Amino acid sequence: MSCTIIVGGFFGDEGKGKIVAHVAHKDKPSIISRGGVGPNAGHTVKVGEKEYGVRMIPSGFVFPDARLFIGTGVLVDPRVLKQEIEYVGVEGRIFIDGRCSIIEEKHIALDRTDEHLSKTIGSTGTGCGPANVDRVQRVATQAKDVPELAPYIIDAAQEVNNALDRGETVLLEGTQGFGISLYFGTYPFVTSKDTSASQIAADNGVGPTRIDDVIVVFKAYPTRVGEGPFGTEMTKEESHALGIEEFGTVTHRERRIGCWDGKMARYSAMINGCTIGAITGIDNVDEACYGATEYSQLTEKALAFIRQAEEDIGVPVKLISTGPEMTQIIDIR
Repeated sequence: MSCTIIVGGFFGDEGKGKIVAHVAHKDKPSIISRGGVGPNAGHTVKVGEKEYGVRMIPSGFVFPDARLFIGTGVLVDPRVLKQEIEYVGVEGRIFIDGRCSIIEEKHIALDRTDEHLSKTIGSTGTGCGPANVDRVQRVATQAKDVPELAPYIIDAAQEVNNALDRGETVLLEGTQGFGISLYFGTYPFVTSKDTSASQIAADNGVGPTRIDDVIVVFKAYPTRVGEGPFGTEMTKEESHALGIEEFGTVTHRERRIGCWDGKMARYSAMINGCTIGAITGIDNVDEACYGATEYSQLTEKALAFIRQAEEDIGVPVKLISTGPEMTQIIDIR
């Protein structure tokens, strides 16, 4: 039995999609199940020359032998889901827990017209906050009550736990990042639920004693989309001078760029129960590391950065991304 959770350690956009895809290909899970909020988070996976951006389907879909689940705690927008099923070609192996709440048009409209959400908070406008309000008010529509979703409905929690009982490997995929957790993030500039590893386990109905590893993904140069505090933020001129310019997968807004935040990384690792650190964007620390696949190929500048990161988070960094493509990674697990 092996159950691993992968979550983001900063404000999201840490490159979790690539890490999930790599770990899936190496660990060969029978199930990859998504937790998190809903379609307000985009994950990008690059395989060769092809780049995929997904908002509902687990980014581990690129590993063809896994069944793909959307866990109980996730909000589902049926339109986005159906588009993605066709887009990435996963019909027949994607399933949804019947207890997922549904995002309706009214939720999206409210998200986009509410002054506080759209202007002050900088919501993605995907309807997640208002849909979670309905869930808490106990008036939400559930996936099992939507006819068009009938072919995809399962009890995801039961299936995941059955797989663990059989000694299979399961990967639980988180979304967003620790810094926008409803509980632990920079409130009120946060998303509409917790995003920590504990929540991802709960979203999938997996008890804490069944988790073997928690991989927390940290970006060498953290980014943030939307409003809210960002203690290590640099100016656009500074980030552009470093050759760093990024845009959100869902919102297409330019991401704010910051320097490594050791204090936040340490706190994030503590709350998430991090057992394995992952660093993405090491090629932004030293471009000579671009595309490296062996630890011995890292430069002294990159190694110094990783040593500092390990000191900050308190666990070994065993996954190091050296470029956007799925194979551009160092894995010393």
